[in-house]
Amino acid sequence: MNEIPSDIEIARRAKALHITEVAAKLGLGREDLDLYGDDKAKIHPDTLEKRKRGQGKLILVSAITPTPAGEGKTTVTIGLTQGLGRMGESASCAIREPSLGPIFGVKGGAAGGGYSQVIPMEDINLHFTGDMHAITAANNLLSAALDNQLHQGNPLRMDPRTVGFRRVMDMNDRSLRNIIIGLGGRTQGVPREAGFDITAASEVMAILALADGMEDLKARLKRIFIGLTYDREPVTAEDIKVTGAMAMLLKDAIKPNLVQTLEGDPAFVHCGPFANIAHGCNSILATKMAVAFSDWAITEAGFGFDLGAEKFFDIKCQYGKLCPSLVVLVATCRALKMHGGTGRKQLAEPDPDAVEAGLPNLEKHLENIAKFGLPAVVCVNRFRDDTDEEIEVVKARCRELGIPVAVGMGYARGGRGMKELAALVMENAKDCSGTFKPLYDWNWSVEDKIAKVAREIYGAEYIDYTLLAKKDLRTVKKLGYDKLPVCIAKTQKSLSDNPALLGRPKDFVVTVREIEIAAGAGFLVPITGNIMRMPGLPKVPAANFMDVDENGEVKGLF
Repeated sequence: MNEIPSDIEIARRAKALHITEVAAKLGLGREDLDLYGDDKAKIHPDTLEKRKRGQGKLILVSAITPTPAGEGKTTVTIGLTQGLGRMGESASCAIREPSLGPIFGVKGGAAGGGYSQVIPMEDINLHFTGDMHAITAANNLLSAALDNQLHQGNPLRMDPRTVGFRRVMDMNDRSLRNIIIGLGGRTQGVPREAGFDITAASEVMAILALADGMEDLKARLKRIFIGLTYDREPVTAEDIKVTGAMAMLLKDAIKPNLVQTLEGDPAFVHCGPFANIAHGCNSILATKMAVAFSDWAITEAGFGFDLGAEKFFDIKCQYGKLCPSLVVLVATCRALKMHGGTGRKQLAEPDPDAVEAGLPNLEKHLENIAKFGLPAVVCVNRFRDDTDEEIEVVKARCRELGIPVAVGMGYARGGRGMKELAALVMENAKDCSGTFKPLYDWNWSVEDKIAKVAREIYGAEYIDYTLLAKKDLRTVKKLGYDKLPVCIAKTQKSLSDNPALLGRPKDFVVTVREIEIAAGAGFLVPITGNIMRMPGLPKVPAANFMDVDENGEVKGLF
């Protein structure tokens, strides 16, 4: 491949349409939008009812178990949308908003890459329309009000030792995972153990992503489980009496954001939960708009199929009454080489044998897709160091399995490089009616739901529970939360809960350490292995190479 300019250079050269022109492709007018300059807008939620046109096909983009840098799901999602657009199809994508944590850490942003990006790239990757800040503020208002009522005589008789609701910030900061607050004397509050999660893991983020309107948002905020009283009765956010103020802070954040791809296709960018510590999907409202206003709605779910896609099907699709038609499974030669035993420093070196050795990971994810009753297409997302021989190893195995496969060249060629994939998607997408099915019934016991996911999707032999997790199970059942779906927090580095087990591990045990109640979001969070809900920065963070000049031009942002 020829040398490709940096993402930010490509984005700056793009000739963007005015956002009203992008909206017009969806059948939307100026009255449906809140403009944020010429290139961004928020869409009023009631537009769904006022201007609903039909029911486009919903395509999910997922991936095999990824390398630390990711396999390019977002790039494929955007590139596929551009490819469909180049073929004369009405297409839009619905993706997640980036978190500042990965941007300043190691993984980078979430606006795509190369010639398959959404723009304005700088804005989307930084403050965008303020949604992340609104979520952070709403979350921390509840935390502040909770600690204030403890300080003001504790009228709810709340047991501070049972408080599970944590503060958040949109940054990787491991030193804030576990802290003591309220130190300094009687006027400084009630001392207790506390901590921070990253904003993407906030229950408020999940609530915003799963709410279908303001009324539902407010109802979900009220249901947030805070902890227990000394009499072991539940305390919810409604008891703290600030959910109205929280909703006020989120009144604009609930509106999906509209931007465009480099080729002028509509793109919804809204909400950004991570799939290893949350449910990993963009908002129900944004996805519903993509389906309602386009013939093809392309969306993504975070990390590998075992994480984001499972939660997309078992949580998001159930709450949103969404019916997907096909899954695009993204695979890369470098990830397959990693699963085949190649060290990370050698992933750029040609090794067809290692690619072949890693194929069982791909095969497991394809088996998992079939368990939801959906057809699959594999996209081999090509990187500059990939050889034709390595690519052919993947294509040959897909042919043996009877799975359609295309090579994705969206990063280097934009929509032109994704037309092969677009054609396969159009050919293989089915009417989802009567085919798509969730993995489990929400009415099953919590243990059975966890076991179903761990055994069927991860491939676990046995599920173990710590004493704390067993205690949490008893609390969940006593309080009547046992009919909620499960949103398992698990490492993204392996199909198992052990990041060191690559490929397709077998005969392993999944250990559930604890179970958090996210009653507002509407799911339980079984936490497995050593997964953390507040990441840390790497030894050399990406922020070290970023700057802004005297003209306000950003440098080093990918």
